[in-house]
Amino acid sequence: MAVKAVWEALRPLGLGLREAEQVVHARYEVLGGRVQHRPPDPLDIPSLASRAAVLPGQVGAVEALWDGDTVNDWFVVLDDPAGEGRLATDYHSPGGPPPGTAAAEAGQALAYSLGVPFHFASPDVPDVETPRWRTVWCLPEGS
Repeated sequence: MAVKAVWEALRPLGLGLREAEQVVHARYEVLGGRVQHRPPDPLDIPSLASRAAVLPGQVGAVEALWDGDTVNDWFVVLDDPAGEGRLATDYHSPGGPPPGTAAAEAGQALAYSLGVPFHFASPDVPDVETPRWRTVWCLPEGS
């Protein structure tokens, strides 16, 4: 929400999303310990599975994607006939595994435990144009 607020304030000056992210990051650096950070979403299988269990619908697949709206978060989502639900966001932390690696490992493990396919079309760069699981695996017969 902070990035969105700064972005909207800076847009009339011709500055973009990347600059807004840099302003928010610099503010966090300056304020240090006075900023409350949201704890990271757990990526362990029991936590992800329990979050998946409360979503409506039947799980059709687990998909990891990076929409590029923010600098470094990957989403592990569930896809079912009724839609999708976000299970976790993985933020890159210094010294930790690359976010794409962490999202792929968590997503594959969760998919395996649920007995559904796993899909991660663009683990290295943000790409909202890449085919989603539903379009790759749920093509009508004869397509």
